[in-house]
Amino acid sequence: MIINPQDFNVKDLTYTIRTATTNDAKNLSEIRLQIDGETENMDREKGEDFIDPTGFEKIIEIDTNHQRNLFLVAETYGKIIGYTRCVGNDLKRFLHKAEFGLGVLKDFWGYGIGKNLMKETISWADVNGIKKIVLYVLETNERGIELYKRLGFEIEGLLKKDRILSDGKYYNTYMMARYNES
Repeated sequence: MIINPQDFNVKDLTYTIRTATTNDAKNLSEIRLQIDGETENMDREKGEDFIDPTGFEKIIEIDTNHQRNLFLVAETYGKIIGYTRCVGNDLKRFLHKAEFGLGVLKDFWGYGIGKNLMKETISWADVNGIKKIVLYVLETNERGIELYKRLGFEIEGLLKKDRILSDGKYYNTYMMARYNES
């Protein structure tokens, strides 16, 4: 699906949120790898489940042509600094919901990029009849959890001992969801 680009200016940083295009594939492959290495909040360690530019081209093509998928990027001066992907389901029993993922380069935390990517995704979902957006968040990602709560998400469940991080300890993951009752 495609949205109209939106411009933002936060703390003297100007960036645009827009639909990903196949021209973004190389940058997305690089940024995803970088983000995975910057924080343990992501599902993967750096280099795991690597998607090359050709893989991203295919994902972007599918998402652009699928009514219940949305792939957005945040860009400043031609450089992608964050992305989000919302993936719907074609099974009749699950047509009302989609799963959501988000990544922002650590150097750009604090500029509202994640929040604005989410707001654009939520707006798109509401307009397109998606009643439930689901995401998964590491229990130690307090900033993320608070952001999601401010945007109407609530904790639905707890996946106990879901991940092992670099310290060798197990950590829980929250499943959070936002409902659009209208």
